[in-house]
Amino acid sequence: MSLLIENVRVVTPGKADLASGFIRCANARIDEIGPMGTVPTKNGAQGTVPAESMGTVPTEVVERFDAAGLIALPGFVDIHSHGRSGADFCDATDEAFDKIGHDKLADGVTGFLATGLTRPEEDLAELCRCAERYKSRAQHSQILSTCLGVHLEGPFFNREMAGAQNPAYLKNPDAAFVKRLHAISPVKKVSLAPELDGAEACIRELSTAGIVSSGGHSMADYACFERARAAGMTHLTHFCNAMVPIHHLRPSMVTGGLLADDVYVELITDGVHLSDPMIALITRAKGPEKVMVITDAMCAAGCPDGLYELGGLPVRVADGCARLANVPNDPNKLVSNVAGSVALYYKCFQRLVRVTGWSLSDASRATSLNQCLSLRIPDRGRLELGYVADIVLVDADLVPQATIVGGRIAWRSK
Repeated sequence: MSLLIENVRVVTPGKADLASGFIRCANARIDEIGPMGTVPTKNGAQGTVPAESMGTVPTEVVERFDAAGLIALPGFVDIHSHGRSGADFCDATDEAFDKIGHDKLADGVTGFLATGLTRPEEDLAELCRCAERYKSRAQHSQILSTCLGVHLEGPFFNREMAGAQNPAYLKNPDAAFVKRLHAISPVKKVSLAPELDGAEACIRELSTAGIVSSGGHSMADYACFERARAAGMTHLTHFCNAMVPIHHLRPSMVTGGLLADDVYVELITDGVHLSDPMIALITRAKGPEKVMVITDAMCAAGCPDGLYELGGLPVRVADGCARLANVPNDPNKLVSNVAGSVALYYKCFQRLVRVTGWSLSDASRATSLNQCLSLRIPDRGRLELGYVADIVLVDADLVPQATIVGGRIAWRSK
């Protein structure tokens, strides 16, 4: 099956925009890409089809999509998201996975990590089993985004920095725990507090197994961060949130994250978790190559205000902010009562572009390519020949109008 997207502005990391181009998708990958032109079609009539490309000019396609006025970007990859539309990955049901995987398409998300919470091992094992069943269904579906793996956000966190993580199930880092889950469904990333007993050994063992370690929900100081980095920690989870902030005399993991050129930082650019000036500071220090936009969205994303649940804890959503319902907000505490986000991915992308002033090419690194490179996911994150044809088509306001997964139109705006 082939899809030809015509008359589209093509934007991809590291390359100049193609102002009016085409993308041909075949066998789930980008088969041809280039500028538009007028050449004879197969039956001899004149038609607007690609004239110059990196491959053979396509003269015959199954489906054509006139994307005039739209921008093609690599599909968004959300590596830290708990749910959407009333469903949570920790519900550990096929229905919850399908709901999230379907509705994220409207946000421009073509791939995600199914992110767990601090829960008992058997609960997380069931999440992993659901992830494997979902992958099987998604292979044969035209209306689901791709599960690229599992992210364990917990249970290896500092109790003082637990935030919306359930303290009843916290424990010290344990690589064997992770490997048991990894045997059920590939775990791509583990968030942990590097100051806990056994953390450095766990990071080294996970790194050897090809699993990314990410610092989070932590009291780590700069020296601890540096030891963890030497052990193989390459990410920082929802950077600045649930971490000791910057101090001019007592450097912390936040200081280390800003200075370390080899460490990626996740940013929740929803306007709640980070102020715009802080987003500007972080992105200026890190550059487009080491920033990754995430939503950290809970089940209330895409839903009205009201009472919800996150990891067994009650959460109240009001005015675009999710907070623990039974914990008063104390501005003097290092960790607030904010409980994940209700952000939709494209809105986080809009804010990133507006605050940083980055080109769409640079900004798309932070929403696709960096995630794939950092998690060693090949052939995704670029609009280039041979790459998986995961594409989001957005309008001039960066609002998704169509989402294409593996070369098939999975969602289209009405």
